[in-house]
Amino acid sequence: MKQFLLVFLGGGLGSGLRFLISKTFNNTFHNFFLGTFIVNIIGCLLIGFILGLSLKNNFLTNNQTLLLTTGLCGGFTTFSTFALEQHSFLKTGDYVSFAVYTLSSVVIGILAVALGFWFSKL
Repeated sequence: MKQFLLVFLGGGLGSGLRFLISKTFNNTFHNFFLGTFIVNIIGCLLIGFILGLSLKNNFLTNNQTLLLTTGLCGGFTTFSTFALEQHSFLKTGDYVSFAVYTLSSVVIGILAVALGFWFSKL
């Protein structure tokens, strides 16, 4: 039950932060959901960094790692919103934005995870 509550609390905090960032940035650029992109890339960076710290000399406990990764990062990032936004590009025939958003999200997301692991080793 303790682990459930940790995930619940972290997820709530992550979701709230995602809402604020998305609300602030999603209408910044035409045809690019910058808020969702920002939270997903920051989430990738954070999860790499947190897991890197967790693996490094047992820096974090299992419960702290669960709170921060499954909870905070899981609530903060959003694949379902990303997929919905991609659907809107396809629905309007904006294949260029679809391709740019998909490729940049996936490639930069993977690089951000690697960068997070790298930062944790400093």
